[in-house]
Amino acid sequence: MADSFFEKPILNSPYGYPGRHWELDDDGQPTNRIIDTRRHSELITPVPQSKKGKKSSRAGQGDLLTEADGQEYVLKPIVNRIRAEVDVWRRLPSESQWRVTPHTARLLRHWREHQFNDVRPFFCQVEAAETAIWLAEVASRERPAHFALNHLQDANGDANPELFRIALKLATGAGKTTVMAMLIAWQTINAVRMPGSNRFSRSFLIVAPGITIRDRLRVLLPNDPENYYRTRELVPQDMLDDVLKAKIVVTNYHAFKHRVTTDVARGTQKAIEGRDGKMALLETDGQMLRRVMPELMHDKAIVVINDEAHHCYRERPLSAEEKLKGDEKKEADENNAAARLWISGLEAIRRHRGMGIRTVYDLSATPFFLRGSGYREGTLFPWTVSDFSLVDAIESGIVKLPRVPIADNIPGGDMPQYRNLWDTIGKKMPKKGLLKGGKPVDSHSIPIQLQTALEALYGHYEKVFDLWEDNDIGVPPVFIVVCNNTTTSKLVHDYISGFFRHHDDESRTFEQGRLKLFRNYDDNGERLARPRTLLIDSAQLESGEALDRNFREIATDEIDRFRDDIVQRTGDRNAADNITDQDLLREVMNTVGKKGRLGESIRCVVSVSMLTEGWDANTVTHILGVRAFGTQLLCEQVVGRGLRRQSYDVDPDTGLFDAEYADILGIPFDFTAQPVVAPPKPPKKTTNIRAVRPERDHLEIRFPRVRGYRVDLPPEKLVPKFTAESKLVLTPDLVGATKTVNSGLIGEKAQLSVEHLRDTRPSSIVYNLTHHLLLHKYRDAGGDAKLHLFGQLKRIARVWIDQCLECKGGTFPAQLMYREIADMAACRIADAVTAQMLDQRPVRAILDPFNPAGSTMHVNFNSSSDKLWPTNLDKSHVNYVVWDSTWEEQFCRVAEQHPRVMAYVKNQGLGLEVPYRYGSGQRTYIPDFVVRIDDGRGADDPLNLVVEISGYPKGDKAEKVSTMNTYWVPGVNNLGSHGRWAFAEFTEVFEIDDAFDRLIEGFVRESAAA
Repeated sequence: MADSFFEKPILNSPYGYPGRHWELDDDGQPTNRIIDTRRHSELITPVPQSKKGKKSSRAGQGDLLTEADGQEYVLKPIVNRIRAEVDVWRRLPSESQWRVTPHTARLLRHWREHQFNDVRPFFCQVEAAETAIWLAEVASRERPAHFALNHLQDANGDANPELFRIALKLATGAGKTTVMAMLIAWQTINAVRMPGSNRFSRSFLIVAPGITIRDRLRVLLPNDPENYYRTRELVPQDMLDDVLKAKIVVTNYHAFKHRVTTDVARGTQKAIEGRDGKMALLETDGQMLRRVMPELMHDKAIVVINDEAHHCYRERPLSAEEKLKGDEKKEADENNAAARLWISGLEAIRRHRGMGIRTVYDLSATPFFLRGSGYREGTLFPWTVSDFSLVDAIESGIVKLPRVPIADNIPGGDMPQYRNLWDTIGKKMPKKGLLKGGKPVDSHSIPIQLQTALEALYGHYEKVFDLWEDNDIGVPPVFIVVCNNTTTSKLVHDYISGFFRHHDDESRTFEQGRLKLFRNYDDNGERLARPRTLLIDSAQLESGEALDRNFREIATDEIDRFRDDIVQRTGDRNAADNITDQDLLREVMNTVGKKGRLGESIRCVVSVSMLTEGWDANTVTHILGVRAFGTQLLCEQVVGRGLRRQSYDVDPDTGLFDAEYADILGIPFDFTAQPVVAPPKPPKKTTNIRAVRPERDHLEIRFPRVRGYRVDLPPEKLVPKFTAESKLVLTPDLVGATKTVNSGLIGEKAQLSVEHLRDTRPSSIVYNLTHHLLLHKYRDAGGDAKLHLFGQLKRIARVWIDQCLECKGGTFPAQLMYREIADMAACRIADAVTAQMLDQRPVRAILDPFNPAGSTMHVNFNSSSDKLWPTNLDKSHVNYVVWDSTWEEQFCRVAEQHPRVMAYVKNQGLGLEVPYRYGSGQRTYIPDFVVRIDDGRGADDPLNLVVEISGYPKGDKAEKVSTMNTYWVPGVNNLGSHGRWAFAEFTEVFEIDDAFDRLIEGFVRESAAA
């Protein structure tokens, strides 16, 4: 097979529609052929039984498979049909066609179009949120979309009769936590701004499968210093206060277990316990809920978000053929017990008086039924509505490419030995618990194949480690070993990092770790204060024994930082001062790969089951599996620990991410790769861009948040003022190809063109344009067209066509009859009419009713750009300008040197947005700078100048300039409540000094004349 897939596996931008994919053969291997369509979701899912006796849930989903128990399964889930509907809905050009609330529309535009300072949401994240929004706000209103809701009702009626669940499937590393934050923001903002609506909620219960994930999800709490709403800019700045009103409880499902309680009289307790005293008193459902979620006890519209939701299901009875034995039965029993506890907790909320659940959103990379669940193992939850698979994520560059063995030098065999290492060593490994009694097992006696596998993978790790050192990454790459039990993990940990061998005479000898970079001891047997290899399992988390007593002393700075984080999150100083070793160990684990944090020195993690999910370090480069992997589900979960990218910088030449890799041994994952060391990309230094407070608060600049414009037209004659911005040039780039050659294999060619439009009568063109103007630009307060203006508008339209319309490249004036072109023409004509009447004050800006003003006070974001201009402490409230071009850099110099400039700021992270129309669509323009100028009226009455530094002219440049001059500036000035404003555009970099001087002098003269 050719090498294209392995050399350049990434086909799609992570931020755009995944319109290309690699073809895979019947074995799931790439054929090296690119298909120019999106990959279909082809996963087996149970078919729900319709409660109405219909089979609508199965329609159009593919071939059916029927099990012996009568349960039917379908190959192509309903995901594809829902995806197609969401695709059509997403492409609708006008917000009015979306059929969502204005606040939802604002969030959608923000996620799709906002210029993020750091990593913007991936397409798959936005698509998952869009799917949830479409189901909640659109599907119920569109009869053709009812199939989706009917399917969900049937699917939940079969499997979750007391709950309405919606599953969103995103590959590991695709950012499920970001999607959770988007769902919370969407629900909360709508609930706050539409308190009378019963479609939204601001009460959330987030359930995780363990402590690791629970701690990670604290970024969903609006008051957390690292909350995603602010740090990842998922919410427009003026909506952040709304998100603060959300009530959010984050817990792990273990909290649903009823605990022993003594909340009864002693005599009653003794009577219930009896003579032997063995009967324990357990909490009631109400007591359990008050302990877990006291803030939500009286909420009837709770939204539940399940993270790693494949742990939450109600199992069915197993058939005789499905009965399991031995370890398989034990694992299935444990999985089912966990799933039963999780879903029972949710059902308890649903049943408890005064409480209720509106919707349950399940997020998982693998929302599949587990072995022993009563469903076919690995089949998709039937309430899954979106799917972005691991292969999709690889083709978009969102995750690393996993590389597994494809050949070795052992003759014979169906697969390389290290592809499924456990088949070779499983029977040679000690059983769990052997260390607890009798003679301990020697760590050096682990099977030789395991030792060789460790050495082989470690040898490759050394090369990567050296590369990271050479590139000054700042933290080491991470090597993970996932074991089957605590005994194995202890043996592997000691073999890797070193240990003391105890003898019968109570003496001991030191044994150095076999893998040099992972050693926890120096050559004298002294334990390193900051360990390089970490052992994680339940016993270690409870005891904290993996931490040396000197660790706290050496890591004082990092521990103090963690204490500060606790205080900031909880306000509890005692909890921070009395931090336990267990909490420290968890913090070490959660901060592996993070510079300046407790886990920064960790190079190797040896684990039992903690790393099957939830751990999201992005520095993992190597994984070794030392356990059985019965399903691809478990394989993907473990491999997923190594798939989070280390760098999210886009290649400016291709618009794609560079490929990153994770090397895997011992995990029979169905994906191939080749043994190549990928050079790492050093992370870019980040700089905090912020308002310098309180030292520079006197340089604060405030601005209005404009959401639209109102134009009051006088009843008298309309007179246009056509300018260069009024011109419209029709070209094939704008309207589409006007000349095309069609050809078959043989025969004559056909010349296709729009030449026939030349014959359209000019009067028809003028009439249609006038009619469009009247309907879309000139209506009265009641919404009726001002018919008395038809004659005037007709004359104006004719003049505009004669003076301002230019047709090139085989285009014709008749194409003004296209709706979008007519919108462009109508906007230009209406702007010209409004411009002529500015002295009559006809324009008023419409401000955001929830947050009418913004300020430099709130600027606070991180930037990885090295294009920084340190601002003069007497000229700007903000410490740096992140300049996008040398022109902007030059403007900073000019602004700071001019004596009339009182203050200035770059409009980045500031929130100054200008709404404008382009064709039939509404857009948002973000100017470059705001400059406060003393134009002779003194410091109490400055002129606020909005500045645009223009490079090459873009298609909508005229609309932006016209909107500023015709609507925004006069509209704000006419309000009289936000100071005086002006707009200027600089188009010549070498003329900025003189042009700025002339502009200021002009303002001073105008002020003196006034």
